[in-house]
Amino acid sequence: MTGQEMYDIADRIFPICRSITGQGVRDTLAILQEYDKDIEIHEFPTGMQAFDWNVPKEWNIEDAYIEDSNGNKIIDFKKNNLHVLGYSSPVDEYVNLDELLTHVYTEPGQPDAIPYVTSYYKERYGFCMTENQKNELIKNSKPEDKYHMVVKSSLTNGVLNYGELVIPGETDDEILFSTYTCHPSMANNECSGPALAMGLINYVRSLEKRRYTYRFLLIPESIGSISYMSKNLEHMQKHIKAIFVLSCVGDNNDYSIIHSRYGKTLADRVLTNVLKYHYPEYSDYSYLERGSDEKHYNAPGVDLPAVAFCRSKYGEFREYHTSEDNMDYISPEGFDGAFQVMTQVINALEHNYNYKIKTLCEPQLGKRGLFPDLSRKGMYNPLMTLRNLIAYADGTNDLIEISEIIGVPVSEIIPNVQKLMDNDLLEIV
Repeated sequence: MTGQEMYDIADRIFPICRSITGQGVRDTLAILQEYDKDIEIHEFPTGMQAFDWNVPKEWNIEDAYIEDSNGNKIIDFKKNNLHVLGYSSPVDEYVNLDELLTHVYTEPGQPDAIPYVTSYYKERYGFCMTENQKNELIKNSKPEDKYHMVVKSSLTNGVLNYGELVIPGETDDEILFSTYTCHPSMANNECSGPALAMGLINYVRSLEKRRYTYRFLLIPESIGSISYMSKNLEHMQKHIKAIFVLSCVGDNNDYSIIHSRYGKTLADRVLTNVLKYHYPEYSDYSYLERGSDEKHYNAPGVDLPAVAFCRSKYGEFREYHTSEDNMDYISPEGFDGAFQVMTQVINALEHNYNYKIKTLCEPQLGKRGLFPDLSRKGMYNPLMTLRNLIAYADGTNDLIEISEIIGVPVSEIIPNVQKLMDNDLLEIV
């Protein structure tokens, strides 16, 4: 799948008003099902216990706006769904300016941006506007003015929906790609993760041979992953070998990894290896700087091997959680780059065995056509990757460890592995 195709998926789901529950999640998953019909949509009911949490009421919204005394709409949810506080309870009231402002949220440091604000677990209502809009409102307001606050929403017993797709491999060992479907119209923070996941689903399906089983979760952040683990933790702890949380992967900026708690899992090792050798300007964040579902997958007692992958890390780019995170902020080229990183990760994982050379001493490579039969100064350097692979293929090192020892990316070692395997010189331990 091309970067343009992934960008087009993001563009399709961008207008939808999503939250952690509700019709917006279902509408998003229905669109993603058009790209892979095997995505299954599941649900958790309102009130379900999930460790220390409970699934909240389902939230749906029809409209929201503020009108001035003349009936002119100051803000309109239908023009930008960030104008309403996420999970706002219904309201239909006329208030003065002072009362109105207690329900208004802005981002003063970005006076032209509408902020994204939510209140999932405490019922309230509110509106978001730009700082310039608020200042203009205050400037033009008269003491006798009344403002009409309207939120047409519902909070009812319902369900939390999520999508899941499993692509079987030769083993029950699993690689999990997890991304979320719970934010309204923000392109990088929300739409890029599911769009990249669809590209990776397409890629995994194209592999002629799959060592691993691949699981993809399209799930509301935090409460979704917590709920999922509360029902599936035993299976996950037994079978999952690496988790990659995909978030903010559509922009053109640097690449980022947010590590697991101790930074030593297979997920840490393979993503770091790919980024270090192919994208050396990448940003490296410890678990202390976590913020997405990696924090739940890594929680004590859960201890799943999870890292997060971003281009610009969530919370670190100016447009984050505002209306400035729009379709202009992401690009087909941004998706192409993120896709290349993750497909290299998949290829490295598929070949990451412990290998052992089958001969004592270095094998005679020349008679197998793997080494020149003429010796002269300077000719050995291009062959050192092959010879160094042989030197460290003693059964104790996996391919990522050998890569780190000899200073060559896994992608350059794999063809040499294949040469040795084809000549019956190397075996998998």
